[in-house]
Amino acid sequence: MVNYCVYQDRCHQEVEQKMRDFLLVPEAKEEILLYLMQENYLSEERFTRSYIRGKFYMKSWGRNKIRNHLKFKGVPEKLINRCFDEIDDDDYHKTITKLYQNYESKITGLQGYQKKSKTIKYLLSKGFEYEEIVEVIKEMKEGESE
Repeated sequence: MVNYCVYQDRCHQEVEQKMRDFLLVPEAKEEILLYLMQENYLSEERFTRSYIRGKFYMKSWGRNKIRNHLKFKGVPEKLINRCFDEIDDDDYHKTITKLYQNYESKITGLQGYQKKSKTIKYLLSKGFEYEEIVEVIKEMKEGESE
């Protein structure tokens, strides 16, 4: 189990699932979990921070999608909210802008409002907040009019 945790940061749920695969007695599972936490092989906060950084900076996921996936892994909401400081607000804004421009430029054969609508749906599916998307669109329009 140490090797499993050393390979990459894991959440408690992943470690417990792996132990279920080994068919261990409950007492042994608790001992192993306790040992992993005491020796700092298993840290829910470290996992959460690493997961947030990876999914945002590597896969360009928004906060909503990251939050939902972490909840699915059994990470407490309070911890998720506390760890979102891993994402720089400027980087978040720049990512939305870049994704919006890239996606919209690939769409052909549609009216302007259809392109905008389709691009917004795409960004929502990536987990970005509607308010943030609208703000980026507004800024881009202001930039065009200057």
